[in-house]
Amino acid sequence: MPDQIKLKKYFIFIAVLSWGLLVGSTIFYSATHGKATPQTQLADFLSYALKAIFVFSVFMVQRIRVQNYKGLDLLGYLWKLFFRAGITAYICAVMYLGYNWLKPDHPEPNNYLLHILYAVNFAFFVYFIGKAFHIWRVLILHQKTKALMLEWKIFEWALFGTLILSLFQFSFLDFIFIPLQPLLAIYAVFLSFHLKWVAYITGGKKWRVILLLLAILASMGIFIQVFISLNNQLTVYNDFLDNPFIRLTTLFVLVYPAFSFLVALFSLPTASVFEQKRSDLLNFQRLTQLIQKGEDKPQVFKTFFESAVNASGSDAAWLELLDEEGAEVIEFINIQEEQLQKIRSEVQNAVGHNFDYVNNNLDNSQLRRLNLPYKSIYVTPLRAAQRTFGILYLLKEVEQGFDRETINVIRTFVSQTNLTIENLRLAEEALQTERYKEELKIASTVQESLIPKTFPSDSWFEISCFSQAAKEVGGDFYDFLQLSEGRIAIIIGDVSGKGISAAFHMAQMKGIFHGLMQDDLEPVKFMVKANNALTHCLERTSFITSSLYIIDYKLKGIFFARAGHCHTLYYNSMTEETFYFNTEGLGLGIIRDQNYSKRIHNMHYDYNPGDVMVIYTDGIVEARNKNQEEYGEERLREMLTQTYHLEADDIKYAIVNDVNEFSQDMPIHDDQTLIVIKFRNVQPNFSA
Repeated sequence: MPDQIKLKKYFIFIAVLSWGLLVGSTIFYSATHGKATPQTQLADFLSYALKAIFVFSVFMVQRIRVQNYKGLDLLGYLWKLFFRAGITAYICAVMYLGYNWLKPDHPEPNNYLLHILYAVNFAFFVYFIGKAFHIWRVLILHQKTKALMLEWKIFEWALFGTLILSLFQFSFLDFIFIPLQPLLAIYAVFLSFHLKWVAYITGGKKWRVILLLLAILASMGIFIQVFISLNNQLTVYNDFLDNPFIRLTTLFVLVYPAFSFLVALFSLPTASVFEQKRSDLLNFQRLTQLIQKGEDKPQVFKTFFESAVNASGSDAAWLELLDEEGAEVIEFINIQEEQLQKIRSEVQNAVGHNFDYVNNNLDNSQLRRLNLPYKSIYVTPLRAAQRTFGILYLLKEVEQGFDRETINVIRTFVSQTNLTIENLRLAEEALQTERYKEELKIASTVQESLIPKTFPSDSWFEISCFSQAAKEVGGDFYDFLQLSEGRIAIIIGDVSGKGISAAFHMAQMKGIFHGLMQDDLEPVKFMVKANNALTHCLERTSFITSSLYIIDYKLKGIFFARAGHCHTLYYNSMTEETFYFNTEGLGLGIIRDQNYSKRIHNMHYDYNPGDVMVIYTDGIVEARNKNQEEYGEERLREMLTQTYHLEADDIKYAIVNDVNEFSQDMPIHDDQTLIVIKFRNVQPNFSA
């Protein structure tokens, strides 16, 4: 900072000195009426050189001043431009009007006072466009990218190149500038389309922005009008505006606020809508969790890291976790181990006190000695109620890379991640408590008692069952009821969700089954009455899939109805075909009115000795392997095709073993239930 202050003073001194010499050469040039003498030729050359030196010095002073502005108050930049530079246009206008009011009836022949007024207007004008040029630079580079930085540097170097060429007394009409000026003018217009900052001006501030832009444009108009009026009153032997750099910069300084004014003005009708949507989005981010409930810690950290990098547009980043043994980097992009260690050692003091660390200009900080290819860094700890469990490092290759909006978004992600990790920790602790384990044990015991251990075994059929819950308690259920000597009802079902709540609804369904089937209802009537009963005890967000089978030994037939449950797999011993009953039916509790009866149908099938029926829940066919592939109905059908000749127990074990082999010891994600019914080859005769 002291070096910049000293440099600014040098440039101010050079600017004042060069302007004074420029005024002197102009007065001398006008005194000779522009006659070509060795002295006037020298004055002409000095004029070109002094103009270039003065313009360059003023621009450097404004560059240093604008860089020292604190924060990124977009509206504040426009206020500074108008009240510190734009107001000089009105001062020049007052001076010109005062001269015309007070000038004598017979002014001096050479109009020295008017030439001085011309030079003052020029000095203020250069001061104005210098400040405007660098403030427009800040606005254009709001949320900048590497490509935009390169585009601006090309434009800036090309402009200052025209200033250097002017030292050789080339005017803007010389052949060397004829192709260059239109290209730079088009490029200036192209850069003027970068107006992202306008979108971040909200509410009543937008009207102030529009008024300030109008005032700035008016200042430009006043400067130009004063120049035109002065040119009409005196012969300007040394035109200060005869410089390609000044003309091109004036074009850029004029076009950019004009475009900004139009964008701000025409976005007003929809501004309130977008501001509301933006506010709603931020509120949504604050009130909801980024990470889906139930994911483990590695998944949480991976999702958080990717979200933070994408939101900030970081060029390099890493996330490290802290434990009792030290720090472990678990995610990183575009960072070397050597760079990582250097940066960590430099910012560990701030991070150790759980503070955010933001540095948007590494070249002007102690990190400069690390010779990093990055210009901005943001470091934030991930802290729960009791300890810091991680640190996120983000780096960008451009200065001022982490603005307030970006930091707020990342902080939102950090808060959501902290909440998720804390919830996971509390859940893990809860699972370890003896009370919760005891509750699960009791619930598991109750559920186990509700599931029949054996089915009736007689000369008509053989049956074998398998059931395994994904958690301590599950939502799958099955049961049977002997309706008469020759009829038996078998039910299977799956309650949405898992855990104690699903087990509770399973118990309710078992009671409904035994209560309604005392009247020996046909399958569809049972499903309709069960749906009505569940309306009063099942949450709106829950439902139950089920299938009811009534096996009639006398009629040698199966009567069944499917309420959204898995399709029944069947082997016909007469045709030697294995197939699924693709019947229609809607789950219980989805539609809770009389229209449900239209969504379910009775089915009948005559069985043969040797036929096999496989009933199951979706945990069987949706079992997954390490590649996240599902077991599927086709593989289940193929297993029955290979094992139909075995007894029911052997068919069941073959299917269960095949599912386990396919899953490759992966933990099951859903309850699994399997029932195999095989009709014996010898069927009893019933007397009429």
